Amino acid sequence: MTSTQTDTSADPTDNWPQFLLRYGLPGFLGTALVALGAIGVGWLPLNSSIEATALGELLRDNSSGLVLSRLMIFAGIAILLQGWLVLGYDLLAGHRWGPDRIIALVGLWSLPLLFAPPLFSRDVYSYFGQGRLLAEGYDPYTTGVSVLDRWFYDGADPMWGDTPTPYGPFFLLLARGIAELAGSNAFLGAIMFRFLAIGGLALMAWAVPKLAERHGINPAKATWLAVANPLVIMHFVSGAHNDALMTGLILAGLLVACRGGWASLLGAGLIGLAAAVKPIALLALPFIGILMVATRASFRRRVMAWIAVTVAAAITFGTAALVAGTGMGWISTLTAPGNVKTWLSPPTALGMLVGDVLEFLGIADSNDSAVTFFRAIGVAMSLVIVAYLCLRPQGRSAVRGAALAMGAVILLGPVIQPWYLLWVLPLFAVTGLTEKQLRWTVLLTAAFAVHGMAESSATSDTLLELTDLLAIAVAVAAVALILLASPRERKLVLKDPGSHGLHPEDQAGMVQQQRMLIRT
Repeated sequence: MTSTQTDTSADPTDNWPQFLLRYGLPGFLGTALVALGAIGVGWLPLNSSIEATALGELLRDNSSGLVLSRLMIFAGIAILLQGWLVLGYDLLAGHRWGPDRIIALVGLWSLPLLFAPPLFSRDVYSYFGQGRLLAEGYDPYTTGVSVLDRWFYDGADPMWGDTPTPYGPFFLLLARGIAELAGSNAFLGAIMFRFLAIGGLALMAWAVPKLAERHGINPAKATWLAVANPLVIMHFVSGAHNDALMTGLILAGLLVACRGGWASLLGAGLIGLAAAVKPIALLALPFIGILMVATRASFRRRVMAWIAVTVAAAITFGTAALVAGTGMGWISTLTAPGNVKTWLSPPTALGMLVGDVLEFLGIADSNDSAVTFFRAIGVAMSLVIVAYLCLRPQGRSAVRGAALAMGAVILLGPVIQPWYLLWVLPLFAVTGLTEKQLRWTVLLTAAFAVHGMAESSATSDTLLELTDLLAIAVAVAAVALILLASPRERKLVLKDPGSHGLHPEDQAGMVQQQRMLIRT
């Protein structure tokens, strides 16, 4: 299959300044608006000095300032999304840019957000509190941040005040270092966590184009979809989620393991480090073992490889746990995120619907039992799928297997957050998407952008509680306008007669893709 190509030999955007002006400036202006809006409605510690500044007072101390701030966020995300769509359409239509240009745009778009208050989540202040716990001699796996002085004033979500951390020991070591460096300044700590997340984003930017090349996929297109995605800017840069570091380490581990042989043990060590950020990363480990013995191997050789990579991952994870002094306490906290009921999770949503019906009929007192039941079914189904993907890897690459396994665990898991999509998006992008799959990915990006816009601030309610109807209506209208604003966006989102999937574009790419497939 060959993409429709456009002659770009005389394209003025081959020139760096013209390229940045056409594609970089709109996204930069969009994130600048988001950063300004964050001053008004972003998450800040209660004792933050930002509120006392003239701009802080203007945007935070009156209703008109709050409305203006949210409108700036809506407009900024809409502009960023539109810029991303235009860039993607031109890439898919045949413009021959290298991934370095796409990565440069990510840096430019991220720049205004570097020192802005966090948006879309305040988890970063919980990270800070968990780092303080370790620094002050507490065990974060048995103690919540509520035992700390000033924990509430530092901005942590009261929902998690008494909940032990679900994160791994490597991340806790980093959090302790940040807490010690930031001292009592929680906002400074949040900015430092943002730079940590950007470190993970840098790993993604390094690994994605190289993994794409190994699978015969255009590296610039994969980088556009997986690294320049507006959700990355929203949740990994603005939201400063530690998922960025985990995802970067997973991608780096898979890339190193693609060399096969003993190099795969280094890849497994990186997966162990990723799991020491968030244990869900261990899902990638069996596929490192498959890469270790290349595309043709007996089941016995795969079992030996699985043992070897497990030992390698255990060494890095165990070293982090030993240095942190936390032992194996992380195991008991793995269910902590499941305390939240979210409509984004199919098993949880089904459980809530059935449970509400049973409660209405007087058969049950609450929907808790139904939610637990359907969540258990979802977990069981995901385990069966993962086992199948590991034991029957033929016909797909190991990286694609990791994508499918992680996708199944997310989709059938008890909780889904918008940034969970970013765990698997790079894995699918580097292994290829059909035109239809790409179109649905773009639509899903837009849908989660709406979700983020409606939940963007410290003044908004949960999207699916439908108590902030005005914000939701404005967000939906803004994104719908952007998606259908011009023929380019309409073609990318709806249907284009040209072939606009992510697939090998020439014979060499097809050969490379075939080389990555597991044969026996």
